[in-house]
Amino acid sequence: MHEELENFERNHVWDLVEPPPNCRPIGTKWVFKNKQGEDGMVVRNKARLVAQDFCQKEGIEYEETFAPVARLEAIRILLTFAVSKGFKLQQMDVKSAFLNGFIEEEVYVRQPPGFESAKFSDRVYKLRKAFYGLKQALRAWYVRLKSFLLVWVCDGFSRQDLVSVESWREFEMSLMGELQFFLGLQIKQAPEGTFVHQAKYTKDILKKFDMGDSKPMTTPMSTNTALDADEDREAVDQKEFRGMIGSLLYLTATRPDIQFAICLCARYQASPRTSHRQAVKRIFRYLKFTPELGLWYSSGSSLSLRGFSDADHAGCRIDRKSTSGTCQLLGISLVSWSSRKQASVSLSTTEAKYIAAASCCSQLL
Repeated sequence: MHEELENFERNHVWDLVEPPPNCRPIGTKWVFKNKQGEDGMVVRNKARLVAQDFCQKEGIEYEETFAPVARLEAIRILLTFAVSKGFKLQQMDVKSAFLNGFIEEEVYVRQPPGFESAKFSDRVYKLRKAFYGLKQALRAWYVRLKSFLLVWVCDGFSRQDLVSVESWREFEMSLMGELQFFLGLQIKQAPEGTFVHQAKYTKDILKKFDMGDSKPMTTPMSTNTALDADEDREAVDQKEFRGMIGSLLYLTATRPDIQFAICLCARYQASPRTSHRQAVKRIFRYLKFTPELGLWYSSGSSLSLRGFSDADHAGCRIDRKSTSGTCQLLGISLVSWSSRKQASVSLSTTEAKYIAAASCCSQLL
């Protein structure tokens, strides 16, 4: 906690001031987290001071909240490009990244719990920069990072010296070495290619939903499975069912083999029944059988872009809508895929396939 507050002082995040008239300062709280490594071992105990953003008022304490973020497709394309060119990806970390973003609004926050000033207990902090929890924090950080990178590209590359040490002092950074564990993705780089998987995450969700001792299955769903509303069956816990679906959806970042089965089960989150839960449990049993499957990006792959699509005409038993299936590849490396129910009812197999092909082409573009 002291280390976190030292970061605030070092980055000049705030000033302790007298509260202005009619001031309603935003509350703050401490969040504690154990950060784990690829092997599941705790590598750091972290304390984070966050703002209670539900107190913020739009138009007064924040304007825009949107910030551009990398999609998973972009990360997979980066991995494909790097391995095709023989690059070794390294990872760097910006310490307390959000404390670097400047804010334009006039925002006041309460003093951190447990660290109130004994001499000025009635004062509040006026923010110069954003910090975790504020609605505009993410956007403020990306604006700051973008402006720095543009200067780096225009100035650093033109001088042929990449970037000076003084420029990197713009942010406090640490070199984490070769890219191995990123956003829950386990990445193994080798001369012949790169393998991306989520074995640790798979084992974690199996343990979370008490499926670690379940009997393994060789497929995620039977070929003759046809789910419907099944209103005559007993209802199951909606919160647990949604939690299972949400956990599985993130696993599709490296597991296209379970995409269709999960998306089919996800259609019944509003009113899940025992048959739907059994279908989801079968997916977990399949994961028990294949915990370390993932994506392989070969170093011999080209960068030619290709796409494939298909559709099942009137596959949904409730509304007779078709499901589009698409995948996109760079060379032989799979970088994007989808399984999505179409918005309209197709009158023929040909029409359903044309809609799927249009979706595939859109993603390619």
